[in-house]
Amino acid sequence: MARTDRLARPTTAHRSLPSLRASTRRAMRPSGPPTDEIPIWTTPDGVDSVTAQAVIDLAMRAGVAMIATGAAAADVTATVLTLTKAYGLSSVHVDVTYTSVTVSYHRGPNADPITVMRIVRFRVQDYTRLERLRGLIVDLSRDPVPVDEARVRFDSVITAPHPYRRWLVTVAGGALAAGAAGLVGAGPFIILLSFLTATVVGRVLSWLTGAGVAAFFAQCVGAAIPTAVATLVVAAQSAGMTFVGDVSPSLVVASGIVLLLSGLSVVGAAEDALEGYYVTAGARAFEVIVLSLGIAVGISVVLSLGNRLDYPIAISSQTLLSDDVVVQVVCAVIIAVSFAVMSYASGRAVAVAGVAGGLGWAVLALGERLLQLGAVSASATAALVIGFAARLVARHLTISALAVTTAAIVPLLPGRMAYEGISQIVTNPDGNGFAVGVPTLLLSFGLGLGLAAGVSLGTYFASLLVAKSQGVRPRPAAGATLPADPDPDASGSTAPVLSETSDLAATSDADAQA
Repeated sequence: MARTDRLARPTTAHRSLPSLRASTRRAMRPSGPPTDEIPIWTTPDGVDSVTAQAVIDLAMRAGVAMIATGAAAADVTATVLTLTKAYGLSSVHVDVTYTSVTVSYHRGPNADPITVMRIVRFRVQDYTRLERLRGLIVDLSRDPVPVDEARVRFDSVITAPHPYRRWLVTVAGGALAAGAAGLVGAGPFIILLSFLTATVVGRVLSWLTGAGVAAFFAQCVGAAIPTAVATLVVAAQSAGMTFVGDVSPSLVVASGIVLLLSGLSVVGAAEDALEGYYVTAGARAFEVIVLSLGIAVGISVVLSLGNRLDYPIAISSQTLLSDDVVVQVVCAVIIAVSFAVMSYASGRAVAVAGVAGGLGWAVLALGERLLQLGAVSASATAALVIGFAARLVARHLTISALAVTTAAIVPLLPGRMAYEGISQIVTNPDGNGFAVGVPTLLLSFGLGLGLAAGVSLGTYFASLLVAKSQGVRPRPAAGATLPADPDPDASGSTAPVLSETSDLAATSDADAQA
């Protein structure tokens, strides 16, 4: 007979399975929701349709004005989101391309969205107007005034006159070419000739733009003018004119190429690509390629005519002015300051650009001479230092970092190398020119990419440093793959996002697509 006073031994085999399953779930499955980078519409924000339309129209005008004056796509997106959020619009989507800006305001499942698109009809480098626009956006984000008053303030910024007269801008273009000629070893006569030629090129380009000529053909004409002047110098030397002397007319062409290359948006294309705006970056890069081909076509036509007339332009073997680095730095400062004036930068931006241009050239000389770096590596390193320093200084002085970096890398542009590759192709019609000229052109293209990448990386690293010092998180790039938030309590965080346009440019509940 079995004993009934003995307690049954507890069986734990089946009871341990649920505990094991729970532990496995806790180890393998997340304990919180995904990050809030994908916006979720919850409730209406209470903004009526009339006010929403007025706010979106104001934000659209600001975005188009910024991209037309040279701003990057990320800053344009931040501007639109900053304005719309300041006026209470919480679910706004922005799409920025190189030629248009689209804003869509999602008002929920039971209301029609408000979607507006505007076309960017022209683009010009006007950094003073860009700085004023950024200042207006920051003021409106901190103290939103009525939309009608904000529109009046916006119109006053857009219609404000340029800070410099046209003749001063023309002289600045000539000074840029003269500094570029001196930087590659030109003498006093060629420097003066480069100055006069560049002033003519500036006026001709201005007239062609006003006449509605396509940018490609304007670049062809602009590149043909210094090449024609160099051919005339060769003809004068052949005729025995003593006032010309034994000079290298190819430096006139090289300085002219630097003048034409300075207006291309290489830095903007690289910055948009790193920020994730690939459509805009591709459009900017393709524009750079097309306008560079225009320069090549203009030079090639004149060089071919000169060869047929027995007036070939020899390529100078001298690449630097002298072994005196101080003289080189002075020329770099002149070039950077001249381009900043040509781009209508403010006085403080012009001064900072000059310092950054001299600093960049000093870093380049240090990398090539002491560290024995290659041309591409040394140029990229100099551009990185420029981008990093300009981003930090520009934030404290409330000026545009884009104006400083774009002007500061102009002395580093490979104008002489590009001319050398084109000349080698044109002056060797038997086919050997392609074998020599194409690698030279590819090297110059690599230098341009190195400059753009260096500036963009330097700006990015400086932004990370500023974000860490201010306790804000960096703005994620468009299309970036974001990791899941390890802290479930932080998934609903609305921590401010760092932006060059504003300290509180956008929050994580707004979506930006490009």
